[in-house]
Amino acid sequence: MEPVGTRPLTVITHSAFLTGRLLRTLWRMPTFLVIGLVQPVIWLLLFGQLFRSVVNLPGFTPGSGGFLQFLTPGVVMMTALFASAWAGTTYLQDIDRDVMDRLLTSPASRGAMMCATMAYQAIQTVVQSLVIVGIALIAGARFPGGVAGVGITVLAAVLLALAFSALSNGVALLTRQQATLIAISQFTTLPLMFLSSAVMDLHLAPSWVGDVAGYNPVEWAVVAARQAMLAHTDRGTVGTRLGLLTAVVLVMGLLATRAFRAYRKST
Repeated sequence: MEPVGTRPLTVITHSAFLTGRLLRTLWRMPTFLVIGLVQPVIWLLLFGQLFRSVVNLPGFTPGSGGFLQFLTPGVVMMTALFASAWAGTTYLQDIDRDVMDRLLTSPASRGAMMCATMAYQAIQTVVQSLVIVGIALIAGARFPGGVAGVGITVLAAVLLALAFSALSNGVALLTRQQATLIAISQFTTLPLMFLSSAVMDLHLAPSWVGDVAGYNPVEWAVVAARQAMLAHTDRGTVGTRLGLLTAVVLVMGLLATRAFRAYRKST
């Protein structure tokens, strides 16, 4: 029997090995990463031009940097949300190729398998987030929060991506159907995006939207990032939102890992 003290190290080792497997696949086929980088840049520049005049509307609070400063954290979170919602396709491909069954009979734990796909998604999110912020800076946005603000923004995006990649993985294991995963992803991501301040100040929305947004993980991430980008950051607000996101990640990770049990029973 394996000594108890070596189990955490073994899980980390297996997670790193499986994450490397996914990264090698991405390196050989970088198309998805390129598309994932181009799309948010288009959002940033297009929305930034289309809606820049909304800063003149009464009640809009963009901060000192104009609409682009307001929009950038929202685009970062939208990118993390939409990309992670498709994370389960990796499991579906493994299931179709019988890779999943071989992994489940290998020494790798189910927790390591889940951590690997979540870590893979987190790495993509870091790259995408930094590119988006960089493009925003080139386009003229200024973030008084500096490097610390950018770091918190990336952290919030990673936490959001971890939560929804775990959800996507769980759905993939339970349904094993591409069409079902797509339907559930669209059903959840679009309402969550629009019921947040990702692209529009909630002061301009009906009051009930603001009430619902208070329970929306996307809004938690956007608020944490936007606050961190300000010159005078409300640390309490940032800490609370990051704490809530961390709790969601833990819950979703545990539930998604338990979905392996349902998958095994159905095979």
